[in-house]
Amino acid sequence: MISLITNFLTNAIQSGTSVLYGIYGETITERSGIVNLGTEGSMILGAIAAYIVAADSGSMGLAIICAMLAGGALALIHAYLCINRKANQLASGLTLMFLGLGIAAFYGREYVSVSITGLNKIAIPLLSKIPVIGEAFFNQDILTYLSFVLCPVLWWFLYKTRKGLFLRAAGEDKEVVYAYGKNPQSLRYLATVLGGMISAIGGAQLSIAYTKTWSEGMTNGRGIIAVSLVVLAKYNPSKAMIGAYVYGGAQALNVILQSQGVEISPFLLMMLPYVITLVALFVSSVRKGTNAPNELKNIIGG
Repeated sequence: MISLITNFLTNAIQSGTSVLYGIYGETITERSGIVNLGTEGSMILGAIAAYIVAADSGSMGLAIICAMLAGGALALIHAYLCINRKANQLASGLTLMFLGLGIAAFYGREYVSVSITGLNKIAIPLLSKIPVIGEAFFNQDILTYLSFVLCPVLWWFLYKTRKGLFLRAAGEDKEVVYAYGKNPQSLRYLATVLGGMISAIGGAQLSIAYTKTWSEGMTNGRGIIAVSLVVLAKYNPSKAMIGAYVYGGAQALNVILQSQGVEISPFLLMMLPYVITLVALFVSSVRKGTNAPNELKNIIGG
């Protein structure tokens, strides 16, 4: 029983980490007043870029850097369309999501059967030996550990630093930003591109750390789930882990039930993470307010 719980927690964290990066990235983006439904596109480009570089060079560090550049480039297009060309943010994001999926599918054709070593797990002495939770939390890959650290770092940046204050002000009232001699457009550019880069790390974690394989469309809606969970977490990175690991737990339950031979339709199990997310969003929506930045309220409500 203990081993089963440990296995569940381990898989929940590994599966949820890619979504967690997507939530982090989109939280930064939306705090500046831009919503990016193209998060899925940044994640899939991060996944394929990391996989190609890892397969061809064997350098995991270079793979992660290239993933960030690919995800950031797609987000840069979104920033230009929305900020400079005043395009509809939702339409731009959806279009770029499909663009990212198409590019990844095209360049990933030759890598479907290519194997890589990927990122190895790193066991933290003593902590990894803690019963039940030690293996799950303290025997993970470096990107998973980084996701733990990013949570307090992003919270501190957004709520305890002057730069974070200006970024949030860009999403609340750009006139205030102008009054302090800052350019809200520049802040939104920075937040959108940085958000795309962070989201792309989630794609890299998925391809070179969690699955260590490449398959077309392997993000499987994780970017869209991340955008939804940003609302559920009320735009606060400190609450993001809960939503990400709930999703990861549903994915882990899917794997465990199938491995245990439970007679449930695999199609129903595949639906489980998305059903849980929808239920969580419904429960959240009946509460008053979503803490959405003012610049987004006319776009997404709240």
